[in-house]
Amino acid sequence: MKELNQLFFPKSVALIGASPHEEKLGGIALRNLMGLKGNVYPVNPSYEEMLGQRCYPSISAVPGVVDLAVIMRPAVEVPAILAEHAGKARFVLIVSAGFAEVGAADLQDEIIRIGREGKLRLVGPNCLGIFNPYHRLDTMFLPHASQKRPRRGNVAVVSQSGAVMMCVLDAIRMANTGVSKAINYGNAADLDAPEVYEYLAGDDSTAVVVSYLESVGDGRRFLEAARYLSQRKPLLILKAGKGAGGRAAAFSHTGRLAGDYRVFHSLMNQFGLREVAGFDELLDAAKAVSYQRPAPGNRVCVITNGGGSGVLATDECSRQGLELPELPEVVRNLLRQDFPSFYTVANPIDLTGQVRIEDYRAALLAVRDAYDGFLVIALTGVAGVTLGLAEYLRTFKETVGKPLVVHIAQGGVAPRLIRLLEQAGIPVYRSPERAVRGLAALLDSRGGWHG
Repeated sequence: MKELNQLFFPKSVALIGASPHEEKLGGIALRNLMGLKGNVYPVNPSYEEMLGQRCYPSISAVPGVVDLAVIMRPAVEVPAILAEHAGKARFVLIVSAGFAEVGAADLQDEIIRIGREGKLRLVGPNCLGIFNPYHRLDTMFLPHASQKRPRRGNVAVVSQSGAVMMCVLDAIRMANTGVSKAINYGNAADLDAPEVYEYLAGDDSTAVVVSYLESVGDGRRFLEAARYLSQRKPLLILKAGKGAGGRAAAFSHTGRLAGDYRVFHSLMNQFGLREVAGFDELLDAAKAVSYQRPAPGNRVCVITNGGGSGVLATDECSRQGLELPELPEVVRNLLRQDFPSFYTVANPIDLTGQVRIEDYRAALLAVRDAYDGFLVIALTGVAGVTLGLAEYLRTFKETVGKPLVVHIAQGGVAPRLIRLLEQAGIPVYRSPERAVRGLAALLDSRGGWHG
């Protein structure tokens, strides 16, 4: 799959439809491309110079062969423009909309034919394209001022929808994690998710892959590529177009039929692939596996200083297929000796509002061998929860090596405590339910992880 290196790490990019005006899409895209670790060639017959760069009248006038050409022109112009790319580009990213997604299937078939005859690899049409912060590649026509980009990290995003990709990228940025690569492939006239999966399986900068899709072209290849990837690193898939209305919406969005969701869901289970139920679960799971590696087992211990929060976590554990076994008798006896009589020594362990951070450490050390994963809930409005909790949890995580997530609500030392915990590789969530969903992603409760 080294061919895709030229797509994600192009040494040269031509932008057809470039503009010197920053309010136009071609102007925004050109400014975003100017940071590339490589050569950028603006193409527009109306200009000789653009942003200090020589501007070319057509792709045929650009020197040499470019690794990637980006077309931002109306759909009706694309076939003629694309035909000029034969022998001048390796990959062509067609940002333009107006193809199969609006019923113009013949126009899409025409660009597929031209691409094959010209030996061109096509991305799109109807897409935002590619973001690779490691190469400073950004083909998107969204200004940084209104759509901030995430920092470099280990999460790859593969999305059929540009809007969903941007939402995921923003959520990753807000979650204090980062992105290795992101691609929106739109109508998938040529390049599709399976080929990207196979490439990311061997990508050293990617530790987890988040994938949003509405339809599948070659079902067998999709399943084989998804399994190949999931055997090497976590793959989280969110499938849209599940009902009749959703399938119709998916077709109007990308022009591809979504198929019967029940068949898709059954095959996902059969192949041992991890499907998330919705957008929030996708983000919660992605955050967890970007911080820690998944581990086997599904026995969870919850340690809280608020009984209600522990109950909410317990309910979500049931929904996620996680077990909360009772504390072993030896653990119960040990903790009853150490803790005040008003602490609840059960699962969840409730340390109440009179908690001290030393109590969290004592509880974790007592249960460390009896469970596969741990959820710590620290309500920071009480005096006993201090920043020192971060050091205790960091030491526990590094020593025990099992999945550990935390729920912290706002108040008191919360912002600084969250920052310290996430710097230590411990994901923090704003609700008990979201924390449980993150923990579920780190535990093999549904046969989702192979690697």
